[in-house]
Amino acid sequence: MKRITILTATFLCLFGLMESPAQNTQSSRNMEKLKLTQEWDNTFPKSDKVSHSKVTFVNRYGITLAADLYVPKTTAGGKLPAIAVSGPFGAVKEQSSGLYAQTLAERGFLTIAFDPSFTGESGGQPRYIASPDINTEDFSAAVDYLATRPDVDAERIGIVGICGWGGFAINAAANDTRIKATVASTMYDISRCSANGYFDANDNADARYKMRQELNAQRTEDYRTGTYPRTVMNPKPADDAPQFMKDYYDYYKTERGYHPRSINSGLGWNKTSNLAFLNAPILAYADEIRSAVLLIHGEKAHSRYFSEDTFKKLKGDNKELMIIPGAVHTDLYDRTDVIPFDKLEEFFKKYLK
Repeated sequence: MKRITILTATFLCLFGLMESPAQNTQSSRNMEKLKLTQEWDNTFPKSDKVSHSKVTFVNRYGITLAADLYVPKTTAGGKLPAIAVSGPFGAVKEQSSGLYAQTLAERGFLTIAFDPSFTGESGGQPRYIASPDINTEDFSAAVDYLATRPDVDAERIGIVGICGWGGFAINAAANDTRIKATVASTMYDISRCSANGYFDANDNADARYKMRQELNAQRTEDYRTGTYPRTVMNPKPADDAPQFMKDYYDYYKTERGYHPRSINSGLGWNKTSNLAFLNAPILAYADEIRSAVLLIHGEKAHSRYFSEDTFKKLKGDNKELMIIPGAVHTDLYDRTDVIPFDKLEEFFKKYLK
């Protein structure tokens, strides 16, 4: 027994889980000074039913995140249930996530829509990269911020992830027990899509090895030149292109959803950004989520299989899959006549009561 105790203590010390008497500490509030746009430049109309302001908070990696805060103007008093929203993958808070956040605030929730690390108005270098670990952490950092606001009930916090951020939301729910309710709307599993291609068409070791060779060669070139070339996002599709590519173009590259800070509207991802996802299946512990989860997807979405397969992994009677008849992937970005906000309100009121 004594030997086990010593080994356990050694293990805890190695991973920093036991404090040394001489352990140094530093403030987690050393936030980067961000340049935040103060005028309304969102892709949807501003609501007169909520108060809107800019806020910042820092994640566990020291990256300062920028967010739009939406507070209902009419409340019953007391502390409010709160919801953090992000996505789609490569979008900014002035697009879909802000629309979701503002609409839910109109329905009585205090909400934030945040830009992920390395993108939009948030900090982090180099720019325009994604990380399965850090982006999952971004959701938990949003929970940190909400849980410590005096006007929020820390026991009533939920999250919404849209598109690729639906996958990060599921991953965050598996890891962060403070999250009481999770919605993943028109979700992608970015790890699966990166490693296997659409519909798992390239799910083999040789295909992944070829990708790793190409991406690591790009890493060498990036380091040699001191630059980070970016991808081309959503170019004008050919007439015979898949319909979902035309749908992406219609949202991100037209007046409907274009935003100059959005990666998907033109800035492009860092070319090596996907490398981390090849080795990191983000939904590995989805079956251990005990809190409530609602998956929403369009019937005609090319990505529908991500939600259906994720739902098969979930356990418990507080999990639900909702399929929207006739809807495609991008309909759930901004079409308020398609996004089931009544269902979202009902779900969050039930599980954040």
